Amino acid sequence: MINKLRKLSIWQIGTIITLVVVVLFLIFNTKYTNDHFNSLSTRIADLSTQLDNIGIKLSSTTADLSKNITQTHDSLNDALNQQKQNSAVIAQQLGNYQQQVSTVSSTVSTLQKLSNTDQQLLEKYSKVFFLNEYYAPAKLTPIPGTYEYSETKQLMLQNDVWTHLNKLIDDAKKENTTLYVYSAYRSFNEQSALKKEYKIIYGAGTANSFSADQGYSEHQLGTTIDLITPGLGGVIDGFDTTPAYQWMLNNAYRYGFILSYPKNNTFYVYEPWHWRFVGIKLATYLHNQGKNFYDLDQRTIDTYLVNFFDP
Repeated sequence: MINKLRKLSIWQIGTIITLVVVVLFLIFNTKYTNDHFNSLSTRIADLSTQLDNIGIKLSSTTADLSKNITQTHDSLNDALNQQKQNSAVIAQQLGNYQQQVSTVSSTVSTLQKLSNTDQQLLEKYSKVFFLNEYYAPAKLTPIPGTYEYSETKQLMLQNDVWTHLNKLIDDAKKENTTLYVYSAYRSFNEQSALKKEYKIIYGAGTANSFSADQGYSEHQLGTTIDLITPGLGGVIDGFDTTPAYQWMLNNAYRYGFILSYPKNNTFYVYEPWHWRFVGIKLATYLHNQGKNFYDLDQRTIDTYLVNFFDP
């Protein structure tokens, strides 16, 4: 073999060496490439596995996040619903408190009205309750002469009652009905003197049938009047035969007045001229029910005291 190599030329030897080097390079390079390819494939496989794991984790995280969002949404809805319920409860409680405050306020207002209203204005007199000689209405006002039948004596009436009576007489006049005040407030002593006079003229028995003793007269309250109309010759007897009386029967309650002693009452003889102010609310009730003031028990009557002067 050596002998054969010796026979080769230097060019040939160089060529052979070059070929050997090339072959060795190719062999080495091919092995490197395969190793590198195998390493790269392994790397890609690892990355693919990692991506799959990341996808699995991301999917799990997304599911958990969606679940958390749903739970948070549900919790918020529950909180909002609870808030609405609490608001409704609070609103109801506030409404109850407001109603209680309104009730208390109304009660206080009622008590204030009652404290400023004469407790005796609606009591049954006429042989039932007694007004002593010192009792007089808190506010008396003179009745103008144009409303009085006689100018020989100044008539007086409780101030607020006169306001209602004034309107009554004026409205009646607009309907061609003329009314005058024949008698109004009488003090304890005036009633005493009048009763003595009646007893002398008519006798005690007869006088007691139509005239109250002192302290039992509705006139002492300052809320009661006797009415008269032209054509009776200055005498109140016969008032019930006039259109004025019929007008009073139909309209007096609208102004708070009632007929104290109608026919068949158990206190005094029928007195169609004698009208007492009891307040519009009570007068209307009596008119609509066809009842007499003295038919009611005192406790029922007293419930109307707070509305006594209401328009």
